[in-house]
Amino acid sequence: MYIIVTLVIALLLLLLTIMVVLKRVKAHANPVETMIGAVYLLSLLLFVGGLITHGNAYHQPIDPMDDLECYSPFASGYRLTLLWYFVAFHISLILVWINGNHLPPLTLSLALVFLLIGIILNLAILLQVSVHATETLMYYDGGLGKWFFIPAPLFGICIAAYLLYTSVRTDLNASIDRTYNNRLLQMLNRFLASRISNPFWILLLLFPVVFIVTLILRLFGQDTDALVKLFTDTATWRLSQQIHPPILDHHGHYLCTVAASGNPAVVKPLRMGQRSGRLIIVNRQLLIANAFEEMIQDMSPKLHQIIRTNYDKYGYNLSRKINSSTLSNITYVLMKPLEWAFLLCLYLFCLHPEQKINRQYPLHNNI
Repeated sequence: MYIIVTLVIALLLLLLTIMVVLKRVKAHANPVETMIGAVYLLSLLLFVGGLITHGNAYHQPIDPMDDLECYSPFASGYRLTLLWYFVAFHISLILVWINGNHLPPLTLSLALVFLLIGIILNLAILLQVSVHATETLMYYDGGLGKWFFIPAPLFGICIAAYLLYTSVRTDLNASIDRTYNNRLLQMLNRFLASRISNPFWILLLLFPVVFIVTLILRLFGQDTDALVKLFTDTATWRLSQQIHPPILDHHGHYLCTVAASGNPAVVKPLRMGQRSGRLIIVNRQLLIANAFEEMIQDMSPKLHQIIRTNYDKYGYNLSRKINSSTLSNITYVLMKPLEWAFLLCLYLFCLHPEQKINRQYPLHNNI
């Protein structure tokens, strides 16, 4: 309860701080504007948090028991394209919000075009993150993962649509009085100023702007269809067209494994062993636990699957919190009663219990 209250207070303080900053940026902004802006910025922070916990490319095998590992809704090779439009969209958002229609016609036209592109891109993002199919990840429950991403594009669409509507609706005839020494710029200025109130011209400008941006991004190694591949070269999301590799096996005794990493005088390591291609410290407790699991699997595969599923779900997360020698020592001692129970079962039901124990985690075999 104390943690929840602290988080709520911290969130409110952050919200008020952002509102104060936004008020300084635009002095005549009303409280509703600053509140919406602050909430939108918080949603962007949540979006970044989602990218941190969902950052793997579709071709990378992941550990489904690691809460910080899942597949990204955006293809890793095309994030530069996403970043470009993200920056252009928010610069346009800030310019139009602060200055309204008091911008040169060419600047305003480009800003409105990028707002329109941003709305379209946010709609695509919203569609992408609306479904997160994690059934193939077995133990990973990704139902809440999509809520990291949904608020930001939703707010972005609403804010951009409002600014776009108010800017197009407002009469910009006063902008025609702006003059440029260059004849070509002056002609372009008058042309845009006289037509900016017609949304058709914004749509018309969208295509050459996207074309030019695509050419620029092409110089940085982005494909011409990067905006499509950004969503399709992914796994587990709505628009994903790729299949991720098999998940990493999780057949380790997490608590026994971390317990074996304690003080040698306490945990009594015997040798090095190999699991999933990695060297681990092996002591008798770990050997007995693995031998007991093997015995259960031989006797009842269905029971073993039930035990393994629940242990994977809770034991691994608990083992990650044991990150010091002292905690490993304590875990080793607390696991002793289980070790004795496992050993008793092995001697009751196995013909050669010590042979079963000693053959666990050999260095020449990947288990």
